[in-house]
Amino acid sequence: MSLVVDVQVADRDVDVSFEVAAGETVALLGPNGAGKSTTLDVVGGLLRPDGGRVVLEGEVLTGAGRWVAPHARRTALLAQDPLLFPHLSVLENVAFGPRSRGAGRAGAREAARRWLAEVGATDLADRRPARLSGGQAQRVAVARALAADPRVLLLDEPMAALDVSVAPVLRQLLRGVLAERTAVVVTHHVLDALLLADRVVVLEGGRVVEQGPAVAVLSRPRSAFAARFAGLNLVAGTATADGLRRPDGTVLHGTAGDPAPATGSDAVAVFRPSAVAVHRVPPGGSPRNVLPVRVDELEPLGDVVRVRAGELAADVTVSAVAELGLAPGQEVSFVVKATEVDLYAR
Repeated sequence: MSLVVDVQVADRDVDVSFEVAAGETVALLGPNGAGKSTTLDVVGGLLRPDGGRVVLEGEVLTGAGRWVAPHARRTALLAQDPLLFPHLSVLENVAFGPRSRGAGRAGAREAARRWLAEVGATDLADRRPARLSGGQAQRVAVARALAADPRVLLLDEPMAALDVSVAPVLRQLLRGVLAERTAVVVTHHVLDALLLADRVVVLEGGRVVEQGPAVAVLSRPRSAFAARFAGLNLVAGTATADGLRRPDGTVLHGTAGDPAPATGSDAVAVFRPSAVAVHRVPPGGSPRNVLPVRVDELEPLGDVVRVRAGELAADVTVSAVAELGLAPGQEVSFVVKATEVDLYAR
């Protein structure tokens, strides 16, 4: 493995362990306070952990009595704020990395021009950071990070502060930049995880609760956060012969996925909000799952309204909201066919 992370930070209650293969991009997902940025700070050498180790390309950076200073690790951190040097031109900002590694002025500038061309920012070379837009500044920050020739690239929500019209452009840029590079990306956006990452590691409460290939985790999540992140409903319980028994004793019927849960084992049921119908009165008729819930919030999402009820959600039309007279605090039933529910081992 190119990067091995196994660290503990006691005062933040973080105990995280995962690995990143050479040329692989791993996305760290999780709610605020889960330990994502703390983990990046430890890998980058900005924070000393209380225990564990960080090993990069076989070199121990942290652990066993050893701690390598940040500037000697050859890691690069790209954050929400580009943190460009305000007194330097764009060209000199990007040339800073090669210069700090011992390159001469001419060689550093040549490398800087090459990387500015790579991110489509050659025309910005003579500007000062104060004259850059947010998207332009992040492009330059990407070029500066890459010009330092890092062994691992660390990205902490680099698009969080950008306008929605700018973020997709930078996302496509990063998709090309990260190809075959070893990287760890912290993000709160599902598109970042799907388009940029090979694998995802999900953190909750300072612990790894789920990890695996990005598409697999986000299409078949086994943790509550991954399900919410992917826009899916997830119900945890115990597998039965024909479904999943919830803690309240009710059974949710569905179709066994891969891996299929063994009867009596911990399992999860996953289904899309668009597969849920909302009823004021529980319906009869064909076999289906009926979940009594209390409406918490109505959230407009394009041409539908997301009805949130605790950890569950249903997507319905605006006309359905009006016809049902839905409002926060109402008791309703979420109804979903068994064929729309996938059951997985947890």
